[in-house]
Amino acid sequence: MLKVSQPIKKILVPLISILLGFLVGAIVMLIFSYSPIQAYTSMFQGALGSMSGIGETLRQATPLIFTALGFSVAYSAGFFNIGMSGQALAGWVASVWVALAYPNLPTYLLLPLAIIVGALAGGLIGAIPGVLRAFFGTSEVIVTIMLNYVVLYTSTYLLQNVMPKSFRSSTDSTQTISAHASLRMGWLQNIFGGSRINAGLFLAIIAIIIFWIMMKKTTLGFEIRSVGMNPFASEYAGMSSKKTIILSMVISGVLSGLGGVVEGLGTYQNFFTQTSSLSIGFDGMSVALLGGGSALGILLASLLFSILKIGGLGMQTGAGVPFEIVNIVIAAIIFFVAIDYVIGLLFKQKKATGTNAGAKPEQVIHQPKGGSEI
Repeated sequence: MLKVSQPIKKILVPLISILLGFLVGAIVMLIFSYSPIQAYTSMFQGALGSMSGIGETLRQATPLIFTALGFSVAYSAGFFNIGMSGQALAGWVASVWVALAYPNLPTYLLLPLAIIVGALAGGLIGAIPGVLRAFFGTSEVIVTIMLNYVVLYTSTYLLQNVMPKSFRSSTDSTQTISAHASLRMGWLQNIFGGSRINAGLFLAIIAIIIFWIMMKKTTLGFEIRSVGMNPFASEYAGMSSKKTIILSMVISGVLSGLGGVVEGLGTYQNFFTQTSSLSIGFDGMSVALLGGGSALGILLASLLFSILKIGGLGMQTGAGVPFEIVNIVIAAIIFFVAIDYVIGLLFKQKKATGTNAGAKPEQVIHQPKGGSEI
């Protein structure tokens, strides 16, 4: 075992998880007579080999940053928010609806209005499991999973039966939003070879900064983390765990809703019938776990997942490797992150100096839900 400090261990464990994930993918390719070297070369060339590829990689990473930040806020409070797909979808529908309802408003009014309404729609969906958890002890896991389906089918109903016919180009798709509500910026697209990169990237960077400040430098962030570690001790210290639970879920929903907003106003410029829950919600969970819940970690993990997603298409065309191999690599990475305790056994933590030398932070019991889980 190598002796490393705790910060170095936190970096090495996810890195080894990533490498092991790529190794598993390579083994699968060899079993089916594909060349791992050619496949991974094609992957990185497709994602990073041109300005257009880089633009699409950054574009793909943008909503993942939002949903991962949303998951991290809830997770820090001790809750497992699996409803980011529904919250993002609510933000997508609401923002596009506003954009289509007021197409002639000036950009400086319409664009912020559409973004804010989309974020609030996501926050509203996030508030539901928060309120149920705070006042009735309902499992947020079950509620958020079910809400994904509620929002999914409600969005289809709204598109086909509630939206004015003038908003729709067909029964399954809306009209394209006006340029006044678009997040696309011509100069930015020109830099990145005509890709669909948009101003949502800048919003994501701002969200990362705000997330870091909120969680590390504010009283609200301290309360969220305190409730996550021990809600009973937090109550004893004078914190309102109910208020914190609801706030953390609302903030989580707002961030996830923004992920849907950048899809609607930036990537696709409209809304169309979804046949399944948005993948950015579940991918955001994986990004947050791989990034360790930190701002920088989420940024790097979202870029990695985006490279895998965008580069996977290049792997298909360049090396003839099925895209499903990419999903195997992603699943393997998540698996090794999930068993980070086993990987962590490769390293021996250096003994701390001072009065707390004998303490072992990794052995602290994390009891976020009334003692029912450890």
